[in-house]
Amino acid sequence: MTSSAPKTDDGLTPSQLTFFRENGYLIIPRALPPSTVSRLLSETHSLLTDFDLTTHPLTRFRTGGDSGHDHVGDDYFLSSGDKIRFFFEEDAFDASGNLIKPKDKAINKIGHYLHGLNPAFASLLATGPEDERGWIEEMKARPAAVAKDLGFTDPRCLQSMVICKQPEIGGAVPPHQDSTFLYTNPPSAVGFWYALEDATLENGCLSFLPGSHLWAPIEKRLVRKAGEQEGTEMVDNQGPRFPPGEQYGEDKKPEEERTYVPGEVKAGDLVLIHGNILHRSERNLSQKGRIIYTFHVIEGGEGREYDERNWLQPPKEGFTRLYA
Repeated sequence: MTSSAPKTDDGLTPSQLTFFRENGYLIIPRALPPSTVSRLLSETHSLLTDFDLTTHPLTRFRTGGDSGHDHVGDDYFLSSGDKIRFFFEEDAFDASGNLIKPKDKAINKIGHYLHGLNPAFASLLATGPEDERGWIEEMKARPAAVAKDLGFTDPRCLQSMVICKQPEIGGAVPPHQDSTFLYTNPPSAVGFWYALEDATLENGCLSFLPGSHLWAPIEKRLVRKAGEQEGTEMVDNQGPRFPPGEQYGEDKKPEEERTYVPGEVKAGDLVLIHGNILHRSERNLSQKGRIIYTFHVIEGGEGREYDERNWLQPPKEGFTRLYA
């Protein structure tokens, strides 16, 4: 089946596209109307309240630190690509392993197939008023149109998740690049990150190293441990380390050292994140949470391989096409 790019013009402006290409990230204010933000927040709270704790393996989400050595990798995590599952904050437990927070205040994230199984989140991918997933009239920078502007020929959606960044215990995320975790050969990942609540310095907003996508290579990959049912590991990347293009390369690193720039956003704002850009977030030690919804897009067209070593594997029907 061939796919066609959307006819809508609701993508990126020339100035937005230039900023993204130069900096590796882009903040788009008010991408989601307030009614959609409220609906997604309500759905998130229902999911957090209704999931069954008695049958849950109490899997904790671990980034593995700077090396990724201890990244979460049990079967509950590895088999979540076509499911909606719940992953706890490490600090929601005491030293004896007892849960010390209410379950709705203890979850780090919900993933990784919200866009395929939950109608509220699926609606963000609708490509027209006739789309059965539900057209959001006042939405800006629609994913399919943005992907078209970024040059995707067959964009595929994967790894959709709600990240909660809970009050007091929301963990820090060290500097990382998204293509380390969702590797295509050559790299192609772009993150779509929607704030459902204000994200500030106080509650652990994202920070970016502007322009690092042009010179920071994908040196490592998070992969499934070979020959084992469970477990992940960081390995050296033997494939291309940058997307195609003469603008990329380690020789493009500027002589002057740059600093991270905070990306504070309001509820409803969208942040686009290049797969090679270095970005991070700090712990949330405040009394205010920071709930967001995010998914990634990779190139599914000819010449791009998403292999079986990646920790996240596609549903039986494949990763979701953005173009109808």
